[in-house]
Amino acid sequence: MLITISGPAGSGKSTAAAKLADLLGYEHVSGGDIFRELAAERGLTPLELNKLAEEEDDIDRDLDRRLRKIAAESDDLVLESRLAGWMAGEHADFRIWLDAPLSVRAKRISEREEKSEELARKETKARSESEAHRYQDYYGIDIYDLSIYDLVLNTARLDPDGVVEAIGTVVEAYNPEGDEGKTPVTVDYDF
Repeated sequence: MLITISGPAGSGKSTAAAKLADLLGYEHVSGGDIFRELAAERGLTPLELNKLAEEEDDIDRDLDRRLRKIAAESDDLVLESRLAGWMAGEHADFRIWLDAPLSVRAKRISEREEKSEELARKETKARSESEAHRYQDYYGIDIYDLSIYDLVLNTARLDPDGVVEAIGTVVEAYNPEGDEGKTPVTVDYDF
């Protein structure tokens, strides 16, 4: 099974994806790790590469191309990134979107990155807006369209183990025969 986990920064997607992969005995691939590889290949920090990505669309397209290739070639995988649900296309068996209010996500990010909540909130909001604009421009993806996801979960009041337990319960009950009403995922991938 190919499971995708997507969501905004601070939603808990990386932690949930790693824990879910361990629980299921699957491989875990993180879009963040691939992004860091791209940064290293260019001799940049991830923050520098993110800023550059606002001006050079080949950066996002390279990341997305790599995610699509991994999705096409993998089974028993938890693929995690902001656009994993979209990039996996027809290869995804189960798509998950994790979210939490901006205040919760900013607090998590501030603790993780040792910065003020105010700064984390400002940066997270700006990053989300920038990414949403780029995804719309590049692929016609409305990141706020959650209709492609099999499970949408607010992680604000759940600890990481609770998130994985909730996901695991739903994945265990997954019935691949029930796809009649599922929204097909098609995106113009002009790389």
